[in-house]
Amino acid sequence: MQLIDIGVNLTHPSLARDAQAVVERAYAAGVKQMILTGTDLPDSQQAANLARHLDESGQRLFSTAGVHPHHASAWSSSTASELQALLEQPRICAVGECGLDFNRDFSPRPQQEKALEEQLALAVQLQMPVFLHERDASERLLAILRQFRDRLPAAVVHCFTADKAALYGYLDLDLHIGITGWICDERRGSHLHELVGQIAQGRLMLESDAPYLLPRTLKPKPKSGQNEPAYLSAVLHEVARHRGETPEQLAAHSTACARQFFALPVPEPK
Repeated sequence: MQLIDIGVNLTHPSLARDAQAVVERAYAAGVKQMILTGTDLPDSQQAANLARHLDESGQRLFSTAGVHPHHASAWSSSTASELQALLEQPRICAVGECGLDFNRDFSPRPQQEKALEEQLALAVQLQMPVFLHERDASERLLAILRQFRDRLPAAVVHCFTADKAALYGYLDLDLHIGITGWICDERRGSHLHELVGQIAQGRLMLESDAPYLLPRTLKPKPKSGQNEPAYLSAVLHEVARHRGETPEQLAAHSTACARQFFALPVPEPK
């Protein structure tokens, strides 16, 4: 089986200090391609640099560039132009991580919305897919997305954790859905067990969100307690179980979906 991890925070210090080994362990575990997440301008540049440095072939590591809602208060008149220059770099394949977070509210909500709208406008201009973040803000996110959806090539709600109403709203807008180890957490993710079966093939992708969200079904658990893309198979098996699919079936269609969404090449065997 070959997997694509659409959300790896490889710039996080806990992963970046041993990034080469993290990537090699992922390859050995069947995760053949990864999208490194950018969350602000410096972080997005670092993600792009890591992708180039760790993958000279240009076939396995890619990245996003954007401003996370936690950092939206830093959005200024120059941010959009700086972000556009980043997005024009090779191997940056999506706008984001951007969106709304009304759970922590690290940035004022009006600034979150402004940053999101300007990033969606960039995605329209550049015809790039969007990597979205949402926490406790599905209704507002849907309202904003409706203004842009017919001009956007594609968008994925990364690390989906919300309820049935939010899921159906996103699917009605023909969005993609990213599922993480949240579904492996019996304390807070069991509501996803029923919902993942409602996501059609061609709209579902898998992600680790490493180093966060270590799957609680993983055995044995790593001594570090930290997630890695090498553990994506735990998410695969849990999602497959609740969709009534084999892991092989889910791997095949979720990988094909991610490859199409991010316009990734088929990597040559190592």
